[in-house]
Order: sequence, then C-alpha cells, then structure tokens
Amino acid sequence: MLIGFRMSIYRNSVWIAKGLMEYTRGGFLSASKNFKASDLEVDCSSKQFLITGSNSGIGKQTAFEVAKRGGTVHLVCRNPVSAEETKKEIIEGTNNENIHVHILDLSSPAAVHKFAIKFAQENNERGLHALVNNAGCMVNKRELTEDNLEKNFATNTLGTYILTESLMPLLLQTGSAEERARVVTVSSGGMLTNKLDPFDLMAENLSPFEGTMAYAQNKRQQVVMTEEWAKKYADVQFTSMHPGWADTPAVRTSMPGFYEKMKDKLRTVEQGADTVVWLAVSNNTAATDPKSSGEFFQDRQIVWKHLPLAWSKSEQADVDLLMDKLNGLHNQFK
Repeated sequence: MLIGFRMSIYRNSVWIAKGLMEYTRGGFLSASKNFKASDLEVDCSSKQFLITGSNSGIGKQTAFEVAKRGGTVHLVCRNPVSAEETKKEIIEGTNNENIHVHILDLSSPAAVHKFAIKFAQENNERGLHALVNNAGCMVNKRELTEDNLEKNFATNTLGTYILTESLMPLLLQTGSAEERARVVTVSSGGMLTNKLDPFDLMAENLSPFEGTMAYAQNKRQQVVMTEEWAKKYADVQFTSMHPGWADTPAVRTSMPGFYEKMKDKLRTVEQGADTVVWLAVSNNTAATDPKSSGEFFQDRQIVWKHLPLAWSKSEQADVDLLMDKLNGLHNQFK
C-alpha cells in the first residue's frame, strides 16, 4: 500500500512537471513550429464525419474545422438546444449546409447501440470516413446511471466502446486500401497518472471518490481500447490523443480550482483541437500509416503512453479482462 502511495505521488509530480512544459499554451507554440500548414490543406467534401460531444469545446471546434474543409458533419450531442445553436453557428461560419444533429446520451449503453445501428443503416451508401470520440464527463461525486453504472465510466469508457464497436461494420465498409476509415479518441495526458485497473470499473474502491482519478482511469482505458482495436481491426486507423490543457467549458466547470490557477497558461480551444483535426483529416503519413495505428498522439507526434519508471504498464491478462468486461456489457445492453 505504501509503495502504491509513493508511486502515486511520483506519477503526479512528474506529470505536473511535464504538463507545465508541454501541455500549456507555451508548449503548443513550441511544438507548432514544426507543423506543416499543408497537412490541413485538404478537401473533405466527399467524406462523412461523426463527432461526439460536438456542441462545445474541442468537439465543436473540430466540427467547425471539418465543415470548413467541406466535410459532412454529424454532431452527436446530449443537449438539443446547444446542438442546434452549434449547427447554426457552423453553417453560418463555413457556408457548409451538410451539418446534422443527433441527440444521444453516451451514458446510456442501450441508446448508444440503438443509435449506432440506425446510423449505419441510414448511411450505408454514404459511409463513415471518421469517427471522433470526443464526448466525456468528469462527475466529481460518485453517481450511478439508471443502468446502475458509474456515470464517468458509462460515458467515457463504455459509451465510447459501444459506439465504436457498433459502427465498425460501417467504418470497415467505407475504408479502402488507399485510405482507411479513422477512429480518433480524445483521451487525456491525465491517464499517465493511472495504471489500468480492470477489477474496479465502477470505482467502488476509489475511496474517497475523486472525479479526477475516475476520469484519469477512464482515459487510460480509452488508450488501452485504442491499442486493442488496432490489433483487432487492421483495416481501420485508430489513434488516441491528448489535446493539452485547453480552456474549454468542461475544464471551467469540472475543474474550477485548476482553471483558476492555470487560466493564463491554458491553450485556446483551437490549439486543443489541432491534433484531433489533424488525425481526422490529414493525409500526412504519420497520421495515416498503419504502423501508427493504436498510438497515442500529442501535438501531431506520437508520444509515450507511460511516464518513465512509473510502473503503469499492464499485463496482457488485465487488458484482456477489460475488453472482455466491456464486450459483456455491450452484449447485455444490445
């Protein structure tokens, strides 16, 4: 127990130091000196993109950037009012009328599966060229959904898993040898503070309960899922990424203390969304190479998934257990 406590202190200390150097606005400005503007000079007019949590923050900015490049955008949001407002803003700002709203609560596994199956049927001919798993939450008190699932896990991990698996036939059908369909999952550098724990998915043993720790564990789960999907579905490009510390509505409401301390150093939402957009639309080989499928990106580069000497790597048995449990829950709610 004492070793685990010391390791937790170590991971958090190293992570904070790393974050102050890399995750802030200054970190982005430094990294962006190596960006190629031509990477994002692409025409998306023949492609469809589905973006979850796209009514605010990074998801909204990603949707705007894709629409600006002519892509057909499917906004998947929980709030119908803000979703319609976002649709209007994007159309007015890009002159792209191909913006569609879908109302979905990612914390409801049955609803997610039902939505995905219906979407796949309705878009069988047009296909789906990229799925951006951006929606997420950080609930700071342990809450259970109507399905008796811990709210953070239900939204961040299980909802992402079910949506991706249920849309996989459409993604596989859409892709080609020349250009595979893509799945981009917006994770977080916060996952570096956590080792995968497949035994406590509902955070019952997290005492006292901390939303930031539950969220970090969910983000580690997303990175592991991305790795496993890359092995399972070789004909689709899977990537996870960290947007850095960005000034978004979610950060302001879920982490008010962190926001107040860091608000002058936070990235803009455009900077936070940059790598999401790059992974979803760029033809740069770093984003499309099958060898990079399953990797974790930050500022358009593959980065380590573990801090040095942090003992956060998982045994394959633990990874398999996570995937088996997620698959079982998916089957339960079909």
